[in-house]
Amino acid sequence: MKIRALVASLLLLFWASLSLNAQTLDDTRASGVLKCGINTGLVGFAYPDEAGNWKGFDVDYCRAVAAAVLGDPDAVEYTPLTGKQRFTALAAGQVDVLSRNTTWTFSRDTDLKQTFAGINYYDGQGFMVHASSGVMSAYELSGAAVCIQTGTTTELNLADFFRANDMDYDPVPIETNAEAKQQFFAEACDVYTSDRSGLAATRASHEDPDSLMVLPEIISKEPLGPLVRHGDDQWADIARWVLNALITAEEKGLTMDNVMSMGDSNDPEVRRLLGTEGELASFIGLDSSWAANAIAAVGNYGEIFERHIGVNTAIGLERGHNALWTDGGLIYSPPFR
Repeated sequence: MKIRALVASLLLLFWASLSLNAQTLDDTRASGVLKCGINTGLVGFAYPDEAGNWKGFDVDYCRAVAAAVLGDPDAVEYTPLTGKQRFTALAAGQVDVLSRNTTWTFSRDTDLKQTFAGINYYDGQGFMVHASSGVMSAYELSGAAVCIQTGTTTELNLADFFRANDMDYDPVPIETNAEAKQQFFAEACDVYTSDRSGLAATRASHEDPDSLMVLPEIISKEPLGPLVRHGDDQWADIARWVLNALITAEEKGLTMDNVMSMGDSNDPEVRRLLGTEGELASFIGLDSSWAANAIAAVGNYGEIFERHIGVNTAIGLERGHNALWTDGGLIYSPPFR
């Protein structure tokens, strides 16, 4: 009897999991809100403004999905999550999309049962020190106290780097970027390691950015992007193709200001993207205006990048690898056909 009860319980959990993972679009429409997991606070990527409204590169992806699915970019419930919390929250259904500078890895894709929608930022792990330290290279960091966010790939990469180079370090575990800033700015640790984009954002938030220096070494590949749960292919398709729509929009010259007037374009792919030709929208269960709504809400990929983290912002990031493939970068969308 105990075995039967155990089997019954396992079957209930199995079917509950299938139910959770197979109706995200319907549930989102029924609730009228997109549940999106974001960073607890990282300038340029996800941060609250003075009025408490969330802004940033990753936040705009959430807004684009909400515009595509619900027709309203403001219909988003944001849940700030630490590195340790994010995967559990997604798996449990607390959020339905995670847009929080998360690295696509083998184990996260397979063992944790997460589906990555694509790569929206190509990054790499680096180190930031106080300029007064005189340190000019990561290979000079033996014996340093290093602030490191727990539950991240940076934690594992750090251990690999120091072990491979026969160096020692003293880890100072932190859970949020706010805690990292507090510890590092107060010189409770000698070094802060994270994705270089995050280091640039942290440096920009300091009252004296010139007192901080990002070292030249990049010790890892960090392909970052939004993700959803395994098990709901339709929702994964929506998450993936919203990102692709923003990328294709930049390639095709579609902007926040002109997209609604481009439906009669001579470019067949633009017409397919904007729903004035073909039936692509029906394949993912959305209205024909889904892509136009997303682009009108937040702009194309390039507009989002430049608005929040580009060279004219305090963060000042060059496009680099995150330029379009036509400009020598790695940002590339499969075709809309």
